[in-house]
Amino acid sequence: MATDNSKKDRRSFIKNLAIGTAAFTIVPRFVLGGKGFLAPSDKLYIAGVGAGGKGYSNLKNFAAGGNATISFLCDVDTRRAARSVSENPKAKYYQDWRELLDKETKNFDAVCVSTPDHNHAIITLAAMQLGKHVYVEKPLTHDIYEARVLGEAAKRYKVVTQMGNQGSSHDGVRQMQEWYNAGLIGEVERIYCWTNRPVWPQGIPWPQQASPIPKELNWDLWLGTAPEKSYVDKLVPFNWRGWWDYGTGALGDMGCHLMEAPFTVLGLKSPESVQASVGSVYVDEFKRGYFPDSCPPSSHVILDFAQNSKKAKKVKLHWMDGGIQPERPEELGADEAFGDNGNGILFIGTKGKVLADTYNANARLLPLSRNSEVNVKQTIERVPNGANGHYQQWVEACIAGYGKKAVSSPFEKAVPLTEALLMANLAIRAHDIKTEVNGKTIFPGRNKKLLWDSENMKVTNFDEVNQFVKREYRNGWALTL
Repeated sequence: MATDNSKKDRRSFIKNLAIGTAAFTIVPRFVLGGKGFLAPSDKLYIAGVGAGGKGYSNLKNFAAGGNATISFLCDVDTRRAARSVSENPKAKYYQDWRELLDKETKNFDAVCVSTPDHNHAIITLAAMQLGKHVYVEKPLTHDIYEARVLGEAAKRYKVVTQMGNQGSSHDGVRQMQEWYNAGLIGEVERIYCWTNRPVWPQGIPWPQQASPIPKELNWDLWLGTAPEKSYVDKLVPFNWRGWWDYGTGALGDMGCHLMEAPFTVLGLKSPESVQASVGSVYVDEFKRGYFPDSCPPSSHVILDFAQNSKKAKKVKLHWMDGGIQPERPEELGADEAFGDNGNGILFIGTKGKVLADTYNANARLLPLSRNSEVNVKQTIERVPNGANGHYQQWVEACIAGYGKKAVSSPFEKAVPLTEALLMANLAIRAHDIKTEVNGKTIFPGRNKKLLWDSENMKVTNFDEVNQFVKREYRNGWALTL
């Protein structure tokens, strides 16, 4: 059931929260030591916002290490939260995350945000403003503006941050970094990242028929920052990914996993430009469908980066989704796997190539015979248990306190990575911008190369697409840094 708090203006909520926190004088012992100080049990007390699906597995992985306690659960849908509630009987349950933060702020140390993309930023920022460490599912944010806000918040509030792209803790990315540093593949000129996503509907019209809201779901809270719309069947809990109001398409789902290695290995920052082509949707034999609310069924995006290392050359990163894949390398045998399950990463350098699977797993030099011929010294410390250790790494860093232990995907790394994939989405969304010229409909953004001014956070040669850099928030749901 929604509380009166759900109707609060966002700015008033933060103001009242700060006043309430300042007035609190009787607090649990583990709070008295300030940020990073823990109870004698040396456990991290976590509030999980988003308790079903990925939220369920995230919380389970945190608790599995033995030094974290799931103290609070929050989900707008009691059906989705049921398993987490059952397995964490001592955790108090809330449906409204604002009520949780308001009433329980002194009773936990950290927040795990596992909601749909459009509500990541507002929940994360509110938690950081209370001095809580944060773990946020990928992609970090829905919009580039939000990524910048969370980046600034990380500097201001000095809490431990981690994005949920587990492959950043995998041995594979560290192995690729060592190979690159040793010069085994020379200067990298091109990178290909590809995925079998979407595995949910995209390139379709918004349903015309509204459906009854399930009694277990607080639809207003689920919408959060998104525009007011009627509930439609099958949007929750999974298919929201294909709609621009809520999700970020295939790039949002897999971009942080597959593009992370290029960013880490080559030290990539903000793209200079981006261009895209997208798969067509036809509603009949002659007429092309126009569905601007929905992500396209497939896309090929090219991001241009200015490399910063001494081995610098400009790098082109190709993103492909919806079943599109790059040409198989000549060095790869006909029966040798090209990625895994339709996903993969390929570095092409002047002296060699490197191939890896999802989460940076199974990194290998091409041809495969090279892997037994080279012996590069390990210079980068590994994360215990690799990608599975991503969770425990964050827990231990939170327990140690801000600045004491490194994590694999802090916001300082997650922000530029997220920005890049959201830049790719700008080029994709440009395809649906239409205008009338002399009575004829044209699409000026299709296959256009967008030039990016990172400092001013805008596309300089196609202003129409800048509306997606920072979207309009529903009244009362804007970010306030």
